Amino acid sequence: MEAVDAVPVHLNGKVAIEDFDLTVVEAESGDKQNGREIVLGRNVHTTCLEVTEPEANDESTGDKEAYMASVLARYRKNLMERTKHHLGYPYNLDFDYGALGQLQHFSINNLGDPFIESNYGVHSRQFEVGVLDWFARLWEIEKSEYWGYITNCGTEGNLHGILVGREVFPDGILYASRESHYSVFKAARMYRMGCVKVDCLVSGEINCADFKVKLLANKDKPAIINVNIGTTVKGAVDDLDLVIQTLEESGFSQDRFYIHCDGALFGLMMPFVKRAPKVTFKKPIGSVSVSGHKFVGCPMPCGVQITRMEHINVLSSNVEYLASRDATIMGSRNGHAPIFLWSGG
Repeated sequence: MEAVDAVPVHLNGKVAIEDFDLTVVEAESGDKQNGREIVLGRNVHTTCLEVTEPEANDESTGDKEAYMASVLARYRKNLMERTKHHLGYPYNLDFDYGALGQLQHFSINNLGDPFIESNYGVHSRQFEVGVLDWFARLWEIEKSEYWGYITNCGTEGNLHGILVGREVFPDGILYASRESHYSVFKAARMYRMGCVKVDCLVSGEINCADFKVKLLANKDKPAIINVNIGTTVKGAVDDLDLVIQTLEESGFSQDRFYIHCDGALFGLMMPFVKRAPKVTFKKPIGSVSVSGHKFVGCPMPCGVQITRMEHINVLSSNVEYLASRDATIMGSRNGHAPIFLWSGG
């Protein structure tokens, strides 16, 4: 077994291997690359950093603090090196949030509905709603007509958007192209929804001819559609206008379909590209979600989910001990993320 970028650390007379990367394991069978098989998590327990508890009479706090400082220093060096060669993920790594360091001493939690202040006073709702209002303007929906929140990631936005669609149409069928993000199909499993995978064109965008065939095969059921604004591998953008046209040609009126737009990849880019297809609530869509940690640049995963106010009332319920309303996927929500998004790097 060979560990990549392993750093030996002497601790209590023993040598531990600190490894901040994958482990490459010699393989005798199975899929191989150059005679080796990459196994994720095979030695996770042998390479983890053990959490130790101090003895009751432990006075060697200086030694422990020095050890922790050395571990963090090596980890920071590793992060700097990896960031220099960061490829394959569409992240904006050119940001500096040093001014926000003064807020890291506070446990900021935006639990509950962003628009209803709960009884937890250490929150950042004023920043969160400010960010949501900006996205509402971007996607052309009035303040009085939208509801949304800052999520923990793009996946949560998809889970919420599809859940809203399911609540609006409990017997609806979810349609998504085969190249949709895995979280879309995860949502179908979690909510036990009927799910139809639609073929794609060579470009990776949804094949509306196949979509029409599958719609007509389930014409008696409402349609819940995931539209991709940038697929994971090919960056394909589904033709929203053609999807809507296909629904109408197949006999689905606007009161029989719900469209969620997964804009995790290009949702923050398309509005600023000339002659790019437009995602807007002026079209009959139900929700849009984006990732906040990609093109904006944010040190922690986060996202934004916007839907129509008329839909969220179907989903939400009051929570007495919070003195707020439950309409989000998660309960406690990172109150720092809205401040980072508001600041903009």
